[in-house]
Amino acid sequence: IADPDFSPDFSKYAVVVSNFGWNAAGWPESTRKNFEKYMADGGALVVVHAANNSWPEWPEFNKMIGLGGWGNRSDKDGPYVYINDKGEVVRDPQPGPCGKHGPQNEFVVTIRDEEHPITKGLPDFWMHSKDECYSHLRGPADNLTVLATACDTPELQKVGRHEPILMVIQYGKGRVFHTTLGHDTDAFEGVGFIETFLRGTEWAATGKVTRPIPKNFPTAEKPLAQKFEYKEKSQPAK
Repeated sequence: IADPDFSPDFSKYAVVVSNFGWNAAGWPESTRKNFEKYMADGGALVVVHAANNSWPEWPEFNKMIGLGGWGNRSDKDGPYVYINDKGEVVRDPQPGPCGKHGPQNEFVVTIRDEEHPITKGLPDFWMHSKDECYSHLRGPADNLTVLATACDTPELQKVGRHEPILMVIQYGKGRVFHTTLGHDTDAFEGVGFIETFLRGTEWAATGKVTRPIPKNFPTAEKPLAQKFEYKEKSQPAK
């Protein structure tokens, strides 16, 4: 349900993290305009998984995220974008549905930009924990750089379709980190997801990454998980 009073002061935040999903409630028009200005003036946005399903009718948001899925998006919203077996970025304008994924499974992530601060130092190939691998995303894809890809199904791998799963977008003076990973707990506990999310968030906020690569980062052979433990803070004595 849309909240007509939702109007945060975005200038107070170094970075905005969105994990909204499909059919997310819309923002008031004034809030949209304020967020567009925040981003254009040098703000930071992190888009996680189904957040790229949100707000297909908001043109500037779709420019910020670069690529989106579902929500009745179509070729009118921009081309499919993927990388072929030659390592070339393909922009395919053909009509077709926007947004697909097969059953959740473990899959290999391929780094495509070894020099970007987010991915610099990561293994060229690493196994991601059980998750949805989005495919057939489309959008404006302006000022978009693909950092890493994966193949949703063996069939798509056979036809040389490697889907963007980590990407960055420049929107005005603002920085956007977009990860399609992160469906549920299995994915959230994956060390690959945790580390790329933290690195991407730091980069979006500051333009730099200061985190060292953890020693327990996954290899191409198997994923690694870091179980979440909730620890309640002790209350001060009265």
